[in-house]
Amino acid sequence: MPKGFTTCFLLLFQLWFLISCNEEPNQTEKPNILWIVSEDNSPLVGAYGDEFATTPNIDRLAENGFLYTHAYANAPVCAPARNTIITGTFANSNGNQHMRSDYEVSDVIEFFPALLREAGYYATNNAKEDYNIDESQTEGIWDESSGEAHYDNREPGQPFFAVFNSHISHENNIHNWKPLDELRHLPDDVDLPPYLPDTPEIRRDFAQYYDLMEDMDGWVGEKISELEESGELENTIIFYYGDHGGVYPRSKRFVYETGTRVPLIVSIPEKFEHLWPSDAPGTDVDRLVSFVDLAPTILSLAGVEIPEFMQGHAFLGEQKTPDPEYAFMFRDRMDERYDMSRTVRNDRFRYIRNFTPHRIYGQPIEYLWRAAAMQSWEETCAAGGCNEVQNKFWETKPAEELYDTQNDPWEVNNLADDPDYQNILVELRQANRDWMAEIKDTGFLPEIEMISRANGMSPYDYMRSGDIDLERVMEAAETATSPKEDDLSTLRDFLISDDSAIRFWGATGLINLGEDSRPALDDLRRALDDSSPYVTTAAAEALYGLGEESAALEGFNNVLQHSNSLIRTFALNAITSLGEDSDEFKEVILEMVKAHQVMAYSNYDHRITGMLFEDWGIDPEEHGVEIDWSIF
Repeated sequence: MPKGFTTCFLLLFQLWFLISCNEEPNQTEKPNILWIVSEDNSPLVGAYGDEFATTPNIDRLAENGFLYTHAYANAPVCAPARNTIITGTFANSNGNQHMRSDYEVSDVIEFFPALLREAGYYATNNAKEDYNIDESQTEGIWDESSGEAHYDNREPGQPFFAVFNSHISHENNIHNWKPLDELRHLPDDVDLPPYLPDTPEIRRDFAQYYDLMEDMDGWVGEKISELEESGELENTIIFYYGDHGGVYPRSKRFVYETGTRVPLIVSIPEKFEHLWPSDAPGTDVDRLVSFVDLAPTILSLAGVEIPEFMQGHAFLGEQKTPDPEYAFMFRDRMDERYDMSRTVRNDRFRYIRNFTPHRIYGQPIEYLWRAAAMQSWEETCAAGGCNEVQNKFWETKPAEELYDTQNDPWEVNNLADDPDYQNILVELRQANRDWMAEIKDTGFLPEIEMISRANGMSPYDYMRSGDIDLERVMEAAETATSPKEDDLSTLRDFLISDDSAIRFWGATGLINLGEDSRPALDDLRRALDDSSPYVTTAAAEALYGLGEESAALEGFNNVLQHSNSLIRTFALNAITSLGEDSDEFKEVILEMVKAHQVMAYSNYDHRITGMLFEDWGIDPEEHGVEIDWSIF
């Protein structure tokens, strides 16, 4: 072989080898992953078209990354949303959908940071957890989880997954106003949604919140600069997202766009361009994504096999799935208020199924009502200063809602009864129902009954044990929450079922049927002695609506003596919805409080009674009751 040919061959081989060495890590090297998480914010971000927002750092991240236009928290409040994130399963499948609960998660469920650690990642969390789970179950899932946790503490060359969480934009930061002359965003310049009246208090809350978003954006910039200074920017995939919507009225805690839609921006370095969701950074991604998809997506990016139990779908990485048709969301107990709704949306329409239509949207929640904007909205409407759209929040709900988010972004025009939209209504109704059945939604069981029936099992395992006919219970719930006059006999049959959940929905249906349920008076009176306090409570509320105040009072009184605080809370939800302020009702509630000697803020029944006593001018200390309003 000629010497020149050999030399040429060796040079070509060396060139190929160098190129291969440079390219191969892109396919096999594990990327670092950094999560930058802000609390309580909708996409009030310049990159999302909000011209009032001042968010240069997040905007720059979007210019160099991928902005997701349809990203959603599955729950419109932090703890259930974070439960969904950490497990990769819907919190209402786990039984962890009720705000501030700590029910056991199934042993089937593995928390994704632990899976990353098994794959060699250094996993840190700084610092919020709040997973709505018994804390003993999440011990050891992180290498570090504290205010000092940082990826710098890993072994040399070890890939990291790091979470940094900001409290700057949390709702409590509008509970106390800054001086007006210190605001950078002026109240007069705020563009208010049509469902809110125009009041100085509402404008002030909005303006201060935009200041908080600007402050939070500065924190985001610090985290990115810190990463760059560490020399790891080109090796790290960055996620920025809000942990749910908020924080203006009818956003956080409510299953509308304002409560569930979040900013989500993902920046992927050029060395990992094979992971890009589209051709080039700086583009929008219209795929529907939600928090249940985050865990499988991170595992996919890290090259970890996605476990079968996970209900989300990877939207990046080698295990990326086709774009889904729908995203699903849920609402259950929000602090001291029970209110069950399920939601599905496609790329344009949002469908909501309300399972407590006999409750108004605006049930007072002590913590939410600390915001001046909430108080102002309620007071303005009570004084006659609101229009029809703004008054709806203080009225009971329809069983179904349907919104065209493209033409009605604030979701004020319910299309559920519009003949022109019946096809989409039927489609989304069925999609929602199929989802609830597929994940075995625990919300159809009253909260404490869910736990007692599980009898030591996790709610997730109980729903799969064969000990419950969920289809039958769901059918009862659907009938009960949109009953017709000819459903009376069916509801009466529900009331004598061998399944307490069906009896509960039967009594609830008789509440919703109103005066047409009068032939069932005797059935309701018998239900006051039901073994389930939830059935007793619903029967008492139905009886009250039929003018049987004495019987209702007896039923409520019995439940208010129950040893479980959340069962008492459920009964107080019913009582307060009646607007009852008679001396007899005041006395049974006061007796409930006296039985515990201390009114503690950590007890949700005491939060409700505290608000009631304030309205009624009752000082519990005058009745020998100590007050402890410290936050748990």
